[in-house]
Amino acid sequence: MQRIFISGIGVVSCLGNDRRTFWKNLTSAECGIDRLTEHDIREMEVVIGGEVRNLDAGRINVNDLVATRKMDRASQFAVHAAHEALEDAGLPTTDVGENAAVIMGAGLAGLETYETQMEKLLTKGPSRVSPFTIPMLMPNAPPGNISLAFGVRGTCYTTSSACSSSGHAMIDAMEYLRRGDADFVITGGTEASLTRLGISSFVNMKAMNKTMNDRPKESMRPFDAERGGFIMAEGASVLIFETEDHLRRRGGKAWGEVLSGRSTTDAYHLVQPDPEGRQAIKAINSALQKAGLNPAAIAADVYINAHGTSTVYNDSMETVALKSVFGNDAQRLHISSTKSMLGHMIGAACAIEMSACVLALTTGILPPTINYTTPDPACDLNYIPNKAIQKQVKYAINNSFGFGGHNVSLVVARIDDPTLQRNPETT
Repeated sequence: MQRIFISGIGVVSCLGNDRRTFWKNLTSAECGIDRLTEHDIREMEVVIGGEVRNLDAGRINVNDLVATRKMDRASQFAVHAAHEALEDAGLPTTDVGENAAVIMGAGLAGLETYETQMEKLLTKGPSRVSPFTIPMLMPNAPPGNISLAFGVRGTCYTTSSACSSSGHAMIDAMEYLRRGDADFVITGGTEASLTRLGISSFVNMKAMNKTMNDRPKESMRPFDAERGGFIMAEGASVLIFETEDHLRRRGGKAWGEVLSGRSTTDAYHLVQPDPEGRQAIKAINSALQKAGLNPAAIAADVYINAHGTSTVYNDSMETVALKSVFGNDAQRLHISSTKSMLGHMIGAACAIEMSACVLALTTGILPPTINYTTPDPACDLNYIPNKAIQKQVKYAINNSFGFGGHNVSLVVARIDDPTLQRNPETT
């Protein structure tokens, strides 16, 4: 069976718009959540978020076929991150061709365009609606713009499953490569739903933390007894999934090896997880089984990037699931929620957390869960509280659970072969 490696990483986030800045801030326990300045916060109950700032338009307007003025922020983030990922992998950024594909995840994608154009329709009439509205807000716009920007002529589409969107995209990318349908896939996720409609909807369903507008850096508190809901964020992370044959043939290096990915659905509730985590347990167990790994044998040698949304329902369910999978060995796990620093990037969450996983494997630095001050008896595992640790582990598990009852778990491994391994100093 063809082995799959992650050879390139690109990041657009509230912690930085490139891989190095992102990783430096993440491992320094910096929080990117702040008062919103790019978005309209009039009369809003939540006025903070993980906002992308200072995006370099020159990394997006790369040819005559793409332009920021014709793109929703979700597409802008995707093209920017894909540009970095291709360069990071040492792959072409023009005329990529037919032996590559684009498979991206997005939960809501063009929500900002929808809001803007709907307001024009209602206040100024149909004639003022932009002709670019549909091409900007359609869910397949981000991968479509990546294709146009870099000349990718293989398959190109979006997966959409709320917070698990980029997890499903990466599973599809892995299987696409293992079928022999491409040499590499540009995959990951993007999201730009940090808007009045997006925030208001989550606030009114009581999913967001409304009590810390004056303390944004403390607002995301995964696994903490005083957690009060998540804070939204925007951004993208793009990863290059590449076959071993192609990687070796061109003399490339990689950040990690993708071993497996599995998904299930709860069929329990549209927006609440099953508190017993039955299908989350199955997803994690199935991913480990497919990777040929025994939970008890690897517990001390694995880092888990938890979904960790800072909600009462999710964090306790995920703890239950990990205890079920690893049994008594769950106490040996090293777990963190990087959402504590990034906020919740919805459809892009699993992708940026995959980037964190493979950078952790390469560098031997495990990022923390910040704002962990009051232990919750229902969440009693090791969540790497407040400060990154130095620990070389061999495996990482990336969990993602989304509205709709979606559960995704991916397993990646450290690269020990010096002919393929990236130099940790390049992070």
